[in-house]
Amino acid sequence: MSKRAIIIHGWDGHPEEGWFPWLKLELEARGYEVTVPTMPETNHPKIEAWVSFLTEMVGTPDENTILIGHSIGCQTIVRYLETLSANVKIDRAIFVAGWFTLTLESEAEEIIAKPWLETPIDFVKVKSHTNNFFALFSGNDPVVPAENQQLFAEKLGAKIKVESNKGHFSGGDGVTTLPTVLSFL
Repeated sequence: MSKRAIIIHGWDGHPEEGWFPWLKLELEARGYEVTVPTMPETNHPKIEAWVSFLTEMVGTPDENTILIGHSIGCQTIVRYLETLSANVKIDRAIFVAGWFTLTLESEAEEIIAKPWLETPIDFVKVKSHTNNFFALFSGNDPVVPAENQQLFAEKLGAKIKVESNKGHFSGGDGVTTLPTVLSFL
């Protein structure tokens, strides 16, 4: 069975944004089955809706399953892993501009983000589903504080890499390729 990757975009994102199409093509060229779904209500993401949608997209997870998330897509992956049965293992999880803390610009953003920031996560359970966590950050991300680098390392044992001048790794930041993620695979 070939490896399969599911790429989860972020808040207000979509499958054709930024580096998602590039990574999908690169992985398909290497024999991966790749899905980049449009997540529900992208302008007002809710934990239950996003985790349920990812659960449906993945179907039966196994050692050939790779989950790649951007921003709130990373939160979705962590919370999805938390729901899995004890004996289920996936290949790896990759987080791009992931966060457990955020710098928000408006009260509307704070209202949407609050459940994601305040609903506890059982990291021991999350970590039981793979030993391969990788988190990629940018030194100039306007919404993801640098403390998240340490949080991903401590809470998930993630390998951490920080790149320069990539902003939030979104299409609006001009990031259309992501060789670092490809090399981790």
